[in-house]
Amino acid sequence: MTSLSLAGALLALFGVIALILLARRAALLLPMARLPGLIGGAGQAGPLRIEQALPLDPRRRLLLVRAGARRVLLLTGGPRDLVVGWLDAPSENPEPPP
Repeated sequence: MTSLSLAGALLALFGVIALILLARRAALLLPMARLPGLIGGAGQAGPLRIEQALPLDPRRRLLLVRAGARRVLLLTGGPRDLVVGWLDAPSENPEPPP
């Protein structure tokens, strides 16, 4: 390998590294480039938002998701995802048990 081809290879390597760093900086500056669904992340808008996540083991996770005014508890990562239940605020006029 000649010194000229080695210099060209090093220059190309530095150019690629510089492009990666510039792309990272641009992704951090653009609000649309942020990934939705980050726990506690700013910029989460809309009717669905992950409020908390609890890892149960390396595969499964328990998620508390806000859907509009309601919250739902989801179990993900197993053979299938499950809705554990809806967590609603207590109503003002609860019905007496029968």
